[in-house]
Amino acid sequence: MRVHLINPSEVSFGTAVITPRWLYVLAAATPASFGEPRLVDETLAAVDLEQIESGDIVGIGIHTANALRGYKIGKMARERGAYVVFGGIHATLYPEEAHEAGGAHAVVKGDGDVVWSRVLSDCRLGPPLRIYEGGRIEASQFLQARWGLVPRKKYMWASVQTLRGCPKHCSFCSVWRTDGQRPRQRASDVVIEEIVQLRRLGFRFIALADDNFYPVTLTDLRLAAEQNNIQRLNELKAIRAERFALMRRLAQLPSDTIFFTQITMEAAEDTEFLDAMQAAHIKGALVGVEAVTPEGLKDVYKEFNFAGHELVERLRTFRQHGVYVLGSFIFGLPSDRPATFDATAAAASQAEIAFAQFVTLTPYPGTVDFMRWEKEMGASPLEIAGVPITRRWLIPQALRPKLYWPHPTMSSEEIRSRTQSVWDTFYGLKSIWTRSRFIKSLRARLAFVLISKIYRQMYADTGIATDSARVSRSTRWARMLAKPCQRLFAAAPTPYLRVPEPWSPAPLEQRAAAGD
Repeated sequence: MRVHLINPSEVSFGTAVITPRWLYVLAAATPASFGEPRLVDETLAAVDLEQIESGDIVGIGIHTANALRGYKIGKMARERGAYVVFGGIHATLYPEEAHEAGGAHAVVKGDGDVVWSRVLSDCRLGPPLRIYEGGRIEASQFLQARWGLVPRKKYMWASVQTLRGCPKHCSFCSVWRTDGQRPRQRASDVVIEEIVQLRRLGFRFIALADDNFYPVTLTDLRLAAEQNNIQRLNELKAIRAERFALMRRLAQLPSDTIFFTQITMEAAEDTEFLDAMQAAHIKGALVGVEAVTPEGLKDVYKEFNFAGHELVERLRTFRQHGVYVLGSFIFGLPSDRPATFDATAAAASQAEIAFAQFVTLTPYPGTVDFMRWEKEMGASPLEIAGVPITRRWLIPQALRPKLYWPHPTMSSEEIRSRTQSVWDTFYGLKSIWTRSRFIKSLRARLAFVLISKIYRQMYADTGIATDSARVSRSTRWARMLAKPCQRLFAAAPTPYLRVPEPWSPAPLEQRAAAGD
């Protein structure tokens, strides 16, 4: 009885940008009595079904974008006599679908760190339960990933998680519904140990794969103080203090270590936090800009963001404090007009953001947007290949529409083509080279150009273009660029790197003697 853990993908590039962390966490959760789990990331290479034998256990983690491929693998694995177990955000939202469409014997809802060993034991003893409730475990129960199993030369970036959950409630995001709005934050000790392990292996680029690395804003602190909510204020201060403790220890790592994370625009108000990020080698952050107009921000329940000139200045603040932004923008909002595309491209350029992604409004399960869209589609929605459009992820890839939400003034094709045009402009070679001026070394500038191009090929043409030849061409380009990119991002292993000591303030008399 062997355990297989599979990360499904329709397209394999041979090399991937970021490690799929969940594979290595569940590998750590697999008891030694089951032997070494076999990990398959299909963004590298497709699963070899001949490796799956009767009686084996196949764990498949799915999100909405790869659910159909995951279901196909599940059914084939079940036909070979294996136990099939689904998990991940999509399986949490649609457990019965995984049974019906994916041949599941069992589905894990929520966090898998703790419950996975029970699932395996049940499979060994007999048929597993139909549903397992993993729930939202506390941060102290989060498992460290088994990075010793990672194929080092296949990934550009490693990934570490410092917290789960996000206190926001954006209409297009399901995180606050699935992972909760209470930040479950790991202690800096266990985080830094995992990061050092990755650095020893030769990973110097590491994504802090959090739902929101900035879980406590200055506004949160001010409101708690104004309400005289002492308990809440102390809780918020403790979370914030732990963030700073982690960043102080990250700052002690080798200077060529680079971190990337995800935060909200509100961090621009907190220059102390941004300065700590810079000192901690957190050089980049995905910031959900979403819209550049007040009307667009209202559409997505993100009115705490800024628009227009204020938006540009806020984004520049990140850069001024040494944090380079990957800005995320959404097109196709009800308030969007043709001029919105030009205004967005201009704002991205004026704000001097390093990277950008321009996505079209797509309703994802578990979000407010999806519930509203599903209601608008009615009891008898349009069907494609016999599949209701409200279950769009079950539609064969080649037949899926590029846009799902009718716009009051623009056609779907107009939105798609204008979005493609913004990608083309922002990621033109001249534009990329101009943006790379902040980088000092030629090697690093070339790495910036390569990663910009591969990012565009992986996430623009393959998802937006309607021309299948263009999609195929982009996939080929991504494969060719991926390998040299990986070499540029790699570093020599540092097996003797020590874990930085916890920071603690010096006693008052020592600080006085030092002149503080």
